[in-house]
Amino acid sequence: MIYASDLDRTLIYSLNAIGVPENTPGLVPAEVVDGKTVSYISQKALADLMELTSRIIFMPVTTRTIAQYKRINLFQDTIIPDYAITSNGGNILIGGEVDKSWRASVGRLVQNESAAAEEVRMHVRSVVHEEWIISERYCDDLFYTFVVVRDLLPMDEITNLAERLYDLGWRVSLQGRKLYVVPAAVNKSDAIVHVRRTVRSEPMVASGDSLLDKSLLESADYAIAPCHGEIFAEQQSGLVKSRYPFTKQAGVFAGDEILQYVNMIYNNLTVLGVGPL
Repeated sequence: MIYASDLDRTLIYSLNAIGVPENTPGLVPAEVVDGKTVSYISQKALADLMELTSRIIFMPVTTRTIAQYKRINLFQDTIIPDYAITSNGGNILIGGEVDKSWRASVGRLVQNESAAAEEVRMHVRSVVHEEWIISERYCDDLFYTFVVVRDLLPMDEITNLAERLYDLGWRVSLQGRKLYVVPAAVNKSDAIVHVRRTVRSEPMVASGDSLLDKSLLESADYAIAPCHGEIFAEQQSGLVKSRYPFTKQAGVFAGDEILQYVNMIYNNLTVLGVGPL
């Protein structure tokens, strides 16, 4: 069995996202930068994940760049996956090294199917004013991340921007203070389908919280999302009916329920003898 999961706000949580005081019992540092803990995982979720990874294939699937993923101590020292998908699907790491063939194929699709990055940047900048932007990055030569003052963003205009960029072959996702602008070909689903063909393991369970995770969840046989983030907000609006369950807890301890769900699926499939687990 494969367990493919988004990381930030799904399994690991920054100080802005944990939803509880930093000194709450049951939190374990997941990422330490310059001696400071910048993200946590629930102690129970970590224990369950470590137990599961001895029996299944675990794949992190993140919008983080390669460098940002590699600074997560948890997945460099404690749990070291054979495969990891970074850059929102733009890069696949095998044994920590970039799959150059995959990266080249994604680059060709972006060039052929999406408007040029600078054109898209001009569209974003026409809506998101300079004083609303804390930082801007063009990540791994694939997509944009804008850290913004969210309270100042005119949400109707952001929605209109997303619709315009959709027609140009780009997708928009607002996660906390981060506005992601990503070519359609750079997605988690295509990357995970490619890896699934490589590892030849079935079935797959997935988890994630943002609109950039929707393709990942929809490509899985089983999926779960935390009761926070864009996917949950979309469900709460009543405009979309998701086929997968949501956790009861929000914040870092949603990870406990997510791992309980993955473990339940594994145990049920094992009892039924379904698929090469």
